[in-house]
Amino acid sequence: MGNLVENEPMKEFHGAKMALISDRHVLTLLRDDLATIPFPDMWDFPGGGREGNETPQDCVLRELYEEFGLRVKTQDLIYQNSRDGVLPGQPKIWFFGAVLDELDPRQIRFGNEGQRWEMMPVKTYLAHPKAISHLQDGLRGFLAHLGCSDR
Repeated sequence: MGNLVENEPMKEFHGAKMALISDRHVLTLLRDDLATIPFPDMWDFPGGGREGNETPQDCVLRELYEEFGLRVKTQDLIYQNSRDGVLPGQPKIWFFGAVLDELDPRQIRFGNEGQRWEMMPVKTYLAHPKAISHLQDGLRGFLAHLGCSDR
């Protein structure tokens, strides 16, 4: 796969999300149930808004660390795609995928955003009524890139 982010001129983007898969499970967090945030009480992936002049990769890796205390390397981001923002007037958002063969849940240090986290079976997330639909789409794209439908 070509490095989409580096091959494109740096453009304005809103933020980035990541599907982090380990043992047919994807790392998720249940968003806070607040009317003041997008997608309240929905199952989300690590990621968030851009800070300063971050690259999309820097953004998603920082957010992963802030939200879960996990560090992965840029080269672990084996899938990336961008799309138009999902909220009115929102710039582009990036979606990344990574697979960790051995993610020990004891490594996770849950941050201060969200109600709880879960290593959710991929099949469950794809069918979950409280999963964010554009993240389900991103996950399907990542799985297609991996050559499977429910890794």
